[in-house]
Amino acid sequence: MNFYGYKRRDGRAGIRNHVLILPTCACGSETTRIVASQVRGAVNIIFNTGCSDVAANTALSQKILTGFACNPNVYGVVIIGLGCETVPHAKLRGKIQAMTGKPVVSFGIQEEGGTLKTIERAVRAARDLAAEAALQQKELCDISELLLGIECGGSDATSGIASNPAVGELSDKLVDLGASTLMSESIEWIGGEHVLARRAATPELHNRIIQICADYEAHLKAAGQDCRAGQPTPGNKDGGLSTIDEKSLGCIRKGGTRPIVEVLNQAERPTKRGAIVMDTAGYDISSVTSMVAAGCNAIIFTTGRGTPTGNAIVPVLKVTANAKTYSWMEDNIDVDLSGIIAGSLTIGDAGDLLLKKIHDVCNGRLTKAEAYGFSDVAVDHVCRFV
Repeated sequence: MNFYGYKRRDGRAGIRNHVLILPTCACGSETTRIVASQVRGAVNIIFNTGCSDVAANTALSQKILTGFACNPNVYGVVIIGLGCETVPHAKLRGKIQAMTGKPVVSFGIQEEGGTLKTIERAVRAARDLAAEAALQQKELCDISELLLGIECGGSDATSGIASNPAVGELSDKLVDLGASTLMSESIEWIGGEHVLARRAATPELHNRIIQICADYEAHLKAAGQDCRAGQPTPGNKDGGLSTIDEKSLGCIRKGGTRPIVEVLNQAERPTKRGAIVMDTAGYDISSVTSMVAAGCNAIIFTTGRGTPTGNAIVPVLKVTANAKTYSWMEDNIDVDLSGIIAGSLTIGDAGDLLLKKIHDVCNGRLTKAEAYGFSDVAVDHVCRFV
């Protein structure tokens, strides 16, 4: 299977060709929004951190910002910093250029003399990059260039018994074709981690999956907290999920059945191809943020209760198997798999349908969140005050 994508200098293929307007910290976020609004082909992200933080959180913020810029869906980058943040814009620019060879320019609001002067220069730079990006032609790419992020949010009973198994079928089909899939949300492995770990390709990976869950529970306990206080969420419970164990058993089904070849830290770029998992928080937007930073060029997102979420850099295809949710939130949800519950659609057929839908997205079809211009970003802090 092939798709038409944009070949990058580092060998990866993008399915979009964005010019990314990237803040170094929260203080540059509003300026990036204004710049992106002035240039066709430009997208921006709003970043809520990036300064005045402990070293581990600063490192994670930089990892995510760099990962956004390195994502294969990005042609070039305009960085906007304030000037007094922890990591200055010139340093971030140099790092991105060294890693990717992409065209990158940067500006500091304090250096330029304020917001309006920064916007003027940044808009001109973004316009030039957009003009260059428009010249890049799509090329035929093998499906092995696809790294699909797999996410769920606003889950209900239909998620675990219908939409998640259908996405699991999709994952298996893609892996068999040579592509890679990435599932995250390690807090939602708890209670089912032993089932997930059985898929590990090596004993070391098996033990790491088990240890991730044990460490997370120990971390919360040391802070006087219990993950079961927030999981399942009130919406999950209203939708028929009673315990985190029940939620986890449904959650891990969306990862399919193929051997897990790699276990990644948050926002870490994969080094292998196949079925992969990532240690992230259970908050869906922060998990998607980390998977985009890791290089996913598309995301598939199952939901039972419904969600509008999207990402500026990567298309998010939303799927439900709840007929009422699809009917009520059709403006937000791309694929209706309620036929599984009704008995008119098998899990296997649903997997085939999703493969076609993802193939269409790879070839340029916009998801609903993408057409609206939705952009959700959240960074889960390594160190928390409780």
